[in-house]
Amino acid sequence: MLLFRRLRTSSLILSLLLAGCQSKLTPTTFTPAPPPPATLHTTRWILYRLEAQPVTTTPEREMYVQLSATETQAEGQGGCNRFRGSFQLPMEGKLQFGPLLSTKMACPELALENRFLQVLGSTRSYRISGDTLRLYSEATVAPLAVFLARK
Repeated sequence: MLLFRRLRTSSLILSLLLAGCQSKLTPTTFTPAPPPPATLHTTRWILYRLEAQPVTTTPEREMYVQLSATETQAEGQGGCNRFRGSFQLPMEGKLQFGPLLSTKMACPELALENRFLQVLGSTRSYRISGDTLRLYSEATVAPLAVFLARK
């Protein structure tokens, strides 16, 4: 009987010690930090809205622009054709694309692609908020184009 009491007491003490070693985690302990904002350079910016209209594409016909980190070169895809050209960052928040050269394949979305390239040509400033890039012309308050980051 004495042995049984000691075993029971030892088990109780061991249980209390183990319970005390368990971490007391709360849900806020695992709240992930927000991702850092995307950077203008090297991020693949996928077109999401063009002149306030949503843009839906497939992965094969993705419309995007990407700016090089080491050169003043931009490249991308207009949905059907690939394009490439220069860009300038004259000051913080300002962006201007030079002439963009593109391949000349015919496709059903050609009017949308042409408008996309015209918008890039009209761009004079940008804003990045988290994973969203907005491009503006000199004359507009609303963004000409809205992009989402894909690294």
